[in-house]
Amino acid sequence: MSDDLTDAQTAAIPDGYSQLNWSRGFGRQIGPLFEQNSGSGEACLGFRVEEHHTNGLGNCHGGMLMSFADMAWGRIISLQKSYSWVTVRLMCDFLSGAKLGDWVEGQGELIGEEDMVFTVRGRIWSGDRTLITGTGVFKGLSPRKPRPGELAFKADLALKEGG
Repeated sequence: MSDDLTDAQTAAIPDGYSQLNWSRGFGRQIGPLFEQNSGSGEACLGFRVEEHHTNGLGNCHGGMLMSFADMAWGRIISLQKSYSWVTVRLMCDFLSGAKLGDWVEGQGELIGEEDMVFTVRGRIWSGDRTLITGTGVFKGLSPRKPRPGELAFKADLALKEGG
């Protein structure tokens, strides 16, 4: 029933965002998460702060923001390199908070790569407020075929495979 939904769950999602199909595991527990994909190897992830994201003060829990930063910043490796990856290190500076119902966005920028270790600079924000800045270090595990949104790099993968 619609009266069982919170205000955050019924709030509009910004134009250009579509829900990520992360329907199992940890992504399912902290979702729903959304992506705005430019098709140019960059994407912005987003989520609406719902009740299950909050701490006792009604703010978005710092653990949720860090988990989101991990996914939003690491996403650039998937988009630009078509690699599966794991997080080695995540360094975050908390600058502001988000409240129940706020729309939170995040994006990473690939700034270094050596021996399948990728360094990403990232930012998480809500409206005009920066919530977190930081750096992530991610280990590429293996290349994979590009997924939707990563197709701009299909030609690069074909060159690597000799095609």
